[in-house]
Amino acid sequence: MPEWTWEWDGYDPAAEQLRESLCTLGNGYFATRGAVPECRAGLVHCPGTYAAGCYNRLQSAVAGRQVVNEDLVNLPNWLLLRFRPRPADGAWGPWFSPDTCTVLDYRHTLDLRRALLTRTFRYRPGDTGVLSVEQTRLVHMADPHLAALRTVFTAEDWSGEIAIESCLDGDVINSNVHRYRSLNRRHLTQVRTGTCEPDTVWLHCRTSTSDIGFAMAARTVVAGRPPASSEFRPVRHRAVHRLAIPITPGRPVAVEKTVALHTSRDTAVSGPLEAALDGVSMTAAFADLMDSHAAAWERLWRRAEIQVPGQAGRVLRLHLFHLLQTLSPHTADLDVGVPARGLHGEAYRGHVFWDELFVLPYLNLHFPEVSRALLTYRYRRLPRACRAAAATGRAGAMYPWQSGSDGREETQQLHLNPRSGSWLPDHSRLQHHVGSAIAYNVWQYYEATGDTEFLHTRGAEMLLQIARFWADTAVFDPDTDRYRIRGVVGPDEYHDSYPGAAEPGLDDNTYTNVMAAWVLTRALGLLRRLPTWRREELFDRVRLDVGELPKWEEVSRRLRVPYHQGVISQFEGYGDLAELDWVAYRARYDNIRRLDRILEAEGDTVNRYKASKQADILMLGYLFSPAELRQLFRRLGYDLDNEIWRRTVDYYLQRTSHGSTLSELVHGLVLARARRAEAWRYVQEALEADIADIQGGTTGEGIHLGAMAGTLDLVQRGLTGLEVREDALWLDPVPLPALSEYGFSLRYRGHWGVGVRRRSGQLEIGVPDSEESPIRVVLADRAVTIAPGETCTLVLPTSHRRPPRRHDQ
Repeated sequence: MPEWTWEWDGYDPAAEQLRESLCTLGNGYFATRGAVPECRAGLVHCPGTYAAGCYNRLQSAVAGRQVVNEDLVNLPNWLLLRFRPRPADGAWGPWFSPDTCTVLDYRHTLDLRRALLTRTFRYRPGDTGVLSVEQTRLVHMADPHLAALRTVFTAEDWSGEIAIESCLDGDVINSNVHRYRSLNRRHLTQVRTGTCEPDTVWLHCRTSTSDIGFAMAARTVVAGRPPASSEFRPVRHRAVHRLAIPITPGRPVAVEKTVALHTSRDTAVSGPLEAALDGVSMTAAFADLMDSHAAAWERLWRRAEIQVPGQAGRVLRLHLFHLLQTLSPHTADLDVGVPARGLHGEAYRGHVFWDELFVLPYLNLHFPEVSRALLTYRYRRLPRACRAAAATGRAGAMYPWQSGSDGREETQQLHLNPRSGSWLPDHSRLQHHVGSAIAYNVWQYYEATGDTEFLHTRGAEMLLQIARFWADTAVFDPDTDRYRIRGVVGPDEYHDSYPGAAEPGLDDNTYTNVMAAWVLTRALGLLRRLPTWRREELFDRVRLDVGELPKWEEVSRRLRVPYHQGVISQFEGYGDLAELDWVAYRARYDNIRRLDRILEAEGDTVNRYKASKQADILMLGYLFSPAELRQLFRRLGYDLDNEIWRRTVDYYLQRTSHGSTLSELVHGLVLARARRAEAWRYVQEALEADIADIQGGTTGEGIHLGAMAGTLDLVQRGLTGLEVREDALWLDPVPLPALSEYGFSLRYRGHWGVGVRRRSGQLEIGVPDSEESPIRVVLADRAVTIAPGETCTLVLPTSHRRPPRRHDQ
């Protein structure tokens, strides 16, 4: 297939929901799954439209308890457009559906360059001749409130009429995730519909508890000619427009449906319904909409394009496409976070986890205004995080593991194991390391942009309150002469308690403790560099007592890191757990990625074994360069030489089931630095995670946005060794043979389009002409300064050694 298109041939009901996710179209404001327009939701089809940040909270009875969940709301289905033919001398045939009609030459084509989804097919309806159909849709990137669907009918060997039913369907529920079926899923209420002559229908509704208003207006016209008849039919919770169109052999008939969507959260509108009606009345023909939409995408591709040869490059471009559809420049105007499954489905209920840790490193260097907005989402919820910490008797900010509309903890109390059918306690809310991820992103955003205004204000408040939480959470243990953090869950997620323990939580998770030490160190360093007046103002604003700082310093140097058998322990007591018979379980089950579900269904628990769902300790190797990681451990009083790290990497590689799409990504980047021969296998699996649905059915519930963005970061940061710090770009390229050529551009500080290209053992760096200052680039064996308008070509050394690096700890 061409490098910019993806194609699906034939109709396969079993794979339909996966294709729907991968063919989702969006613009950062809203997105619509790639469902076929003529079918409503059911076991095969799952149409869905989701507006960023629009949640609703419902109560459900689960396992004898009343539980409350907040979900990203499935909005009214604007896509619905069904049709049926009637020959000149016959009766109306049945409404077309790929589930009931035999289709020929059936194909979906996703055009990434122009963000268009096209479906083509032919079929013979009953005794009528062959009808050829081509449908093209878009979700407009220039105007974030618009979407459109164009359907072209061509009768090959007959004449007669085609009946069209164009609909806005408000009778929808959240039905994308089958295991949520026992929950209350009807979020929309007060559905009203109406018409606006001569060719427009509208629908208005509200969410039942969050009281967000939604309005859609749809204009359906026959291009270039009037229909034979047109009528509006009142149907409960649906706005229906029916047309009949004459058709003759070989003369295409085009039906264009244009939709405007507004919500009560929008700015600069008097009301969503009036805005939707006004918007759809002013829209141009489909061809003009397509031109302005494609032009907007061309501008995005210029800022974000990544060039990698072969299949890897095709997949990376698809990942970038879905990232930009979820988090586009339009996101900068919204109060939203990073939804773990994009705007592509309902898994994880549309919640915000720690996936921004994998997303922002890429966005910082391409769309920093979007990164700033995503960090501002966290800042607006800082007071809630401080209240959450206070409710547990701790100072500072305790951010939730799952966040939604207002920043409260949205992690469910129970989760379903679909393998056993059991509802089990969910302790993942103990993953307090999400706060460290937010602090890390604040600092990385500053390093990439030089945005001191943000760092010294909102960024500083978040960083200090997260540091304060860790300092207050750490408890001194006289037996070890160390500070310890108890009762947490690490990124691994499988282990949430000790075997047989009455209370959940683990002690001294290494990732949690090291990240806490890093946060405290960064917070202290920031306070030292702040202007005196700003430091005093900040102390007053967050009510920080200068007397707290000596403890921060002490904790940052004396947090405990456990070891066993010459390797770093994932948490205290990990070495005492039983070894799992990995060979036996792989022989018994086709897929053991979700080992926790398998063991629970057998009456066992993964808490008893040395078995991880995904990278935990190795996350440290993902976030920090080897030199910086050694410095962190040295500050804590531990020696981390290459041999200890190598043994640690080997140890956990053998004990990880990769039950998360993030796992292969992290392992691939760590191995690219530590042991290149094995890296490609993990990089390849990370690239294929969603397109091959390696998690076994999960991608149909929404793409894995963190993993997709992480593969882009793997090229941008992992293969180049790129670090942005100390007012310089630091590069230490990794020679990974399977990805030996690549190119991309960066937005660094005030420079737009800094080009980085690697090929034939050379690294080429070009700085576009501007009035900005020259860029300092540091490599393993040299440092160069490149002025605007200059290009520097560097021959890379054949030996691979790390550069000496300074760290102001």
